[in-house]
Amino acid sequence: MQHRTKHEPSSALLEVTLDPGEALMAEAGAMVARSPSLRTEVRLNAGRGAGLFGRLKALFIALLRKLAGGETFFVNHISAPEGGWVWLAPPLSGRVRHVALRGEAMLFSAGSYLASAGDIDVKVRWGGLRAIMAREGIFFMEASGVGDLWITSYGAIEELPCDGSLVVDGGHLVGFDASLGLKIRSPGGGPMGLVLSGEGVVCELTGRGRVLIQSRSAGALVGWLAPLLPP
Repeated sequence: MQHRTKHEPSSALLEVTLDPGEALMAEAGAMVARSPSLRTEVRLNAGRGAGLFGRLKALFIALLRKLAGGETFFVNHISAPEGGWVWLAPPLSGRVRHVALRGEAMLFSAGSYLASAGDIDVKVRWGGLRAIMAREGIFFMEASGVGDLWITSYGAIEELPCDGSLVVDGGHLVGFDASLGLKIRSPGGGPMGLVLSGEGVVCELTGRGRVLIQSRSAGALVGWLAPLLPP
């Protein structure tokens, strides 16, 4: 599938060209413009092959995400009976990165998923207490299969190799190979370090794989803006 990203690094816009018969899944609200020949259908993302129980579970998770973080888990299924193009953009200023999956699985922070094409299954995965403490929300996004994936960040995206162990601030974590382990730990310095370092807790990833981080933190932006807002 032909694609290119324009207006980087701060105002990324993804342009995807679909041949006749191709289809694209995109995060709800990401579309900027498209050719009139394309068809768009809103779907609840329950993962491929999900039965009735899987769809009810996805609906329950969608409701939880809406109540807990103002998010939903609906996607736009964009198909091209005659071919066409579509422009997609993330909600925050930053970059759009193309990730080619070749059978492996990756986990992404909530809000990082923009679009996917090919034989890729995208679904939510319960993150548990570790995700909450790492400031990743309650759920991760899991993408697996073979195809093209586009993710977004607040700021630039850098890829770091993990070969044994890697420590990342949770607010800067975008995604990582699902084969990696994730633990929550103190940044060091004992109780004073936990309180005064400004880091809170950090994520320690273990194993061998790739880790994607972003150069800015949306949580830090909220913290900077909060004192400036009127009461």
